[in-house]
Amino acid sequence: MADLATTGSRSSLLQAQNVRVHFPIRKGFLKRVVGHVRAVDGISLAIRPGETLSLVGESGCGKTTLGQALVRVIEPTDGRILYHRGAGDPVDLAHLGEAALRPYRSEIRMIFQDPFASLNPRRRVIDIIGEGLRNFGVTDEAEVEARVAALLGKVGLRPEYMSRYPYAFSGGERQRIGIARALAPRPKLVVADECVSALDVSVRAQTLNLLQDLQEEFDLTYLFISHDLSVVEYISDRVAVMYAGRIVELAETEPLFARPRHPYTAALLAAVPRPDPRMARAPRRLRLGGEVADPANRPTGCAFHPRCPFATDLCRVEDPAPRVVSGHQVACHHAETLDHKGVMADAARQERGFSPGRDVAGGR
Repeated sequence: MADLATTGSRSSLLQAQNVRVHFPIRKGFLKRVVGHVRAVDGISLAIRPGETLSLVGESGCGKTTLGQALVRVIEPTDGRILYHRGAGDPVDLAHLGEAALRPYRSEIRMIFQDPFASLNPRRRVIDIIGEGLRNFGVTDEAEVEARVAALLGKVGLRPEYMSRYPYAFSGGERQRIGIARALAPRPKLVVADECVSALDVSVRAQTLNLLQDLQEEFDLTYLFISHDLSVVEYISDRVAVMYAGRIVELAETEPLFARPRHPYTAALLAAVPRPDPRMARAPRRLRLGGEVADPANRPTGCAFHPRCPFATDLCRVEDPAPRVVSGHQVACHHAETLDHKGVMADAARQERGFSPGRDVAGGR
């Protein structure tokens, strides 16, 4: 059966095939390995050129670990990461040494979650952003300064800020510096890891609009990692839902929000607050109990079954394989029979002509 995560691999920019990231658990005086934390446990997905693919799930589901593995910030334990650089055969980034990987570092970049921890407090903005230029062949300092000034302008900061240190900036301004740093070598793919979660609501909306503007201007592809589904609804073309190190559902944004096929996705959507007072309060159709699955001691069968109100004996003993159901890739034994109601923007707001991703900031 077709697999939405990997079909069309020739048209994908980056393709993960059965990627695993396991961290050893060591105990005793000799630090023997007694088990593994399976943070990412066999994920396959394809990211198409020019799209925004969002990765969502509860804290601890492995989404940040997957993003860092795809850009080789951390080493994957197993699997392939195929990067399609052009018309030729793809390159498996997972098995490249550091020297062979270096040319690809400029094409796949990352925006880190914490704008306070991700910037070196001892370096000026021109050095933070310019490092990526110097590392990838720009040796003329005048050109470095000119390009850093241009990047600061692109992200809404003044060029004269390049001589300042990170302590002089607010959280939103620091995140913009982080975005400029990621864009400096003119990448093709940007992994944005919770890049708006630490920001105030108004600054968050401005940053989202900035990301979309830059995507159009520079023809960027985003892997957008977030736990905030209200943000994901506006910025995404497709959404992948993670639970306990695996993708349980993947679909286009509108169908996934309108009619999720996996109980976990339905529960996440039911928890999304809808702040518009003109909208009727949607009933919480599905509430989750219990604890998030332990990646070091994964339940037998479907990892979600201890928390799922629809679990059967089959779910407790057999791990569901991903399959396509009504255009969704879903890993659930009962996806065809369960009817979950999603949440979408109200019809009145759509009739007023608001554009997803533009009305969140107000006035845009």
